[in-house]
Amino acid sequence: MTTADLSLHHLIKSSTKTENAPLAIMLHGYGSNENDLFSFAGELPEELFVISVRAPHPMQPSGNAWFAIHWNNTDGKFSDENQARESRETISRFIDEAVAAYPVDPENVTLIGFSQGSILSYAASLSYPEKVKNVIALSGYVNEDLMKEGYEKNDFSHLSFYCSHGTQDQVLPVQWARRTKPFLDSLKIENVYSEFPVGHGVAPQNFFELQEWLKKRI
Repeated sequence: MTTADLSLHHLIKSSTKTENAPLAIMLHGYGSNENDLFSFAGELPEELFVISVRAPHPMQPSGNAWFAIHWNNTDGKFSDENQARESRETISRFIDEAVAAYPVDPENVTLIGFSQGSILSYAASLSYPEKVKNVIALSGYVNEDLMKEGYEKNDFSHLSFYCSHGTQDQVLPVQWARRTKPFLDSLKIENVYSEFPVGHGVAPQNFFELQEWLKKRI
């Protein structure tokens, strides 16, 4: 099911609850689309209202991105950070739009991001923690340059993170992800960080673990 009423094209899976349902917003990775993470929406708790969104920048010949990647850069800045910050704001607005458009609980919003979607989940939730309760960040990392200025003064007391990464990831090195837990700990944010012996993807045991984590928090 799709709707044209919100700023980003998306798919939805309705909740078993007819009102005030917990909301999960899925943010896919670079070169993918809204169908990717949506494929496991049916395996999440049935009371969740799930929205899987398409990133705003079309790619050739197919797929979409939250921000451009420059593969042959020489200055260490391989991500288009201005574009990424724009997508952070787009996600923030989309949360507001979704809460207004659907029968969901504005105080029970979970972001589920993979790769680029994970990077943007960190950026959006830490910049606007009042809009998010839980974050599931898969195969991503924290980029402080994508946060809203002054983010560290925000109230993170109600935020919880589940973070995971593959030890064999050759797209985003696991060393980048290992900085996540110390970073979140420094902000006194509740968090879990797990590693699995896989590449740039989600292992079955990883999915089972995030399922159980989420069930306890929605």
